[in-house]
Amino acid sequence: MQNSPKTILIPLPTYGFDPTEVAIPWKVLTEAGKDVVFATPDGTEGTPDAIMVTGKGLGIWKPLLRARGDAVEAYYAMKETEAFRHPVKYVDVKEADYDALYLPGGHDKRVKEYLESDLLHKTTTDFFAAEKPVAAICHGVVVAARSINPETGKSVIHGYKTTALLKSLERAGYNLTRMWMGDYYLTYPETTVEDEVRAALASADDFIDGPPAMFRDTPEKLERGFTVRDRNYISARWPGDAYRCSIEFDKMIDA
Repeated sequence: MQNSPKTILIPLPTYGFDPTEVAIPWKVLTEAGKDVVFATPDGTEGTPDAIMVTGKGLGIWKPLLRARGDAVEAYYAMKETEAFRHPVKYVDVKEADYDALYLPGGHDKRVKEYLESDLLHKTTTDFFAAEKPVAAICHGVVVAARSINPETGKSVIHGYKTTALLKSLERAGYNLTRMWMGDYYLTYPETTVEDEVRAALASADDFIDGPPAMFRDTPEKLERGFTVRDRNYISARWPGDAYRCSIEFDKMIDA
């Protein structure tokens, strides 16, 4: 008798997720034989950050800042699937129904409904408590940082080593475009992802910057990407780490 395929949960905001950080893991995981289930706040199909898909408004920085062609192609393929078109509601998600959790990012301010969801924080806490594989990339690490273990009153990643969107990357996007896009690149203008994640950790040494994030990774050049693995948890910094994070997460799930 064949074993049933592993089922991976990828929660999304209604609008604003990063297309690379969702479509690349979807592609890697489904090609590896996994089932991917999406969840949104109200069960309606999620929509990515349109600027990241089209590059509209990025000016001369479009080639650098928008999603790469392979990620956009993967997004449009993902968009045609039944799983993506018919996500479950956050409120209906039960950790026991899934084998692993993948937390993507996105910086449009409308992702706050995802980053701030008490339901999603509870789900994330349940996955950590069950010691199931969890991956988080970019702003997705904020979801983990805000998920509180009720027994300790601390974040579920307190005591873990992690990375996340670096302050240098977040500020670079802002500084390159602020003259005409304002604070588009700052989800929370008063702080950064790195600052919030660092505050949730047990030690300053538990946040790992990694090497300079200069080039995006590819399946053939995974060394361009960077991840941090600690037990059942793997984290990454930005869309340029998406292939490496997804491939290493798939191996973690199968281990």
